[in-house]
Amino acid sequence: MLSFRILDLVIALLYLSGAVSFLLGIIYSRNKIQNISACLTIAGFGLHTVDLALKYSLGLGEVLTQSQFYISLLAWTFLLIFILLWWRLKLKFLSLIAAPLALVIFTCSLAISPATLPIPGLLQGLWFGLHIGSLFVSIALLAMAFGAGLAYLHLDNKIKTKSRMGNVTRDLPSLNTFDRVNHWAVMVGFPLFTLGTLSGFIWAAFTWKTIFSWDPKEVFTIAIWFFFAWLFHKRATGGWKGRKPAKLAILIFILSLISFVGINFFTETHHSLRPDGT
Repeated sequence: MLSFRILDLVIALLYLSGAVSFLLGIIYSRNKIQNISACLTIAGFGLHTVDLALKYSLGLGEVLTQSQFYISLLAWTFLLIFILLWWRLKLKFLSLIAAPLALVIFTCSLAISPATLPIPGLLQGLWFGLHIGSLFVSIALLAMAFGAGLAYLHLDNKIKTKSRMGNVTRDLPSLNTFDRVNHWAVMVGFPLFTLGTLSGFIWAAFTWKTIFSWDPKEVFTIAIWFFFAWLFHKRATGGWKGRKPAKLAILIFILSLISFVGINFFTETHHSLRPDGT
């Protein structure tokens, strides 16, 4: 529908404006520009929420079987987690990760065809509530840990080498703050990732009559789970702080992106999201 296309375009423009203006505010140390960026991003998030709600209500739940809807929902989830962390931990710098990612993923959702996913009617609640909901929130938390990890390594390197601090570096929070983000994201994200993965295998058992079929997506997800489990164990026992968990969180998020983009769009898999729907 034309009205939805116009709404989608407005949302994308708000996300783009928010991402660019926040970066400029950081570079030139202008709090006013950063506040304008926050308003633009939140306005985009609000319209995005309305967009998803309308598509769901007008589609009478049929959108729950369309890949396009889920890609858009993932972008929305990134910003939801960012806003919660901003409210809880007062970490504006995460916008450098959240806003651009939301923009890219939301734009991708507009470019793919609304392919129908093979979801049995009785399992739509399980698929949406457990599999998609848990995985999307955990990936969004990983994105925040990724941003915090990059900032931690950058600031730590500046301190150790006694390099000159630029405008961006001077405005960054402390190393301890970045480590708290990593810890919080891992402790909440891993149980959700585990729940989403298990519910996915249950869904596969009903849909393809097998729990595990050596599908590339399944194999890659298991590998990511082991890395995530290792990071969770080290953080839970207090054995790791600082650079090591920062580096591993960065790796896990990159693997998640490879899984989501590389496997879903470029390989033969049950989870294919390619425009041709194959």
